[in-house]
Amino acid sequence: MRDVCIVGGGVSGLAASIFTARAGLDTLVIDGGESILARNASLENYPGFPDGVDARRYLHLVREQARNAGATFELGRVTRAEPVDETDLEDGFVLETDGGEPLEARRVIAASWSDSEYLVPLDVGRLKRGSKHFVDVDQGGRTAVDGVYAAGRLAKEPHQAIVAAGHGSKVGLAVVHDSDANFYHDWVAPEGYFTDRNREVPPGCKEIDDKERRARDEQARKTMLEAFAEPFDDRPTMHPSVTDDT
Repeated sequence: MRDVCIVGGGVSGLAASIFTARAGLDTLVIDGGESILARNASLENYPGFPDGVDARRYLHLVREQARNAGATFELGRVTRAEPVDETDLEDGFVLETDGGEPLEARRVIAASWSDSEYLVPLDVGRLKRGSKHFVDVDQGGRTAVDGVYAAGRLAKEPHQAIVAAGHGSKVGLAVVHDSDANFYHDWVAPEGYFTDRNREVPPGCKEIDDKERRARDEQARKTMLEAFAEPFDDRPTMHPSVTDDT
């Protein structure tokens, strides 16, 4: 049984997976094959990219980051989710997929805008707005069912990539907290930052020496230079309602 199963390989699901996987939780992302962000011709409002960035290139980098964190991926679509034991949600959940074997996970993050029909058996509290259904959540993305969370647009968050990434991260942290896993913090301090003040390095933090800092910076620059060395040739995916006659 997996610790966490994330339904949806878009921005919010990928962000959540980075946090849960880095905390040591066995994390599986079930990817439907295409994020809605792949329809974007240019991602413009994301901090850190002054002139914008190709949305497909951005998704590629975030997936690579999730894999580096330890998350695994499976291509498919979840069709139904239900408890292993109706009387004890601590036993986790069973996810049925279209063609694959059923999957079991202790916790489920729904990040699959705009598909949430598979959640109907769980009665998580879906809210209909026009032709779409959202999922009602608390501040940490927790639904009415213990162990089931929702992230990003599905959880009524604004339709912006940076908001989806932030909310997915927040939900991932809620899962880490609820599972009592070792929290991973991205505060990596220079050697002596804590210890030279006679303080222990806080849980989830670490100190690194200058050699390690330079090595990390070199690897980060290498990764980004390679990623942006050539044009990203994949075209944006059109909305399904648009007929491509070219």
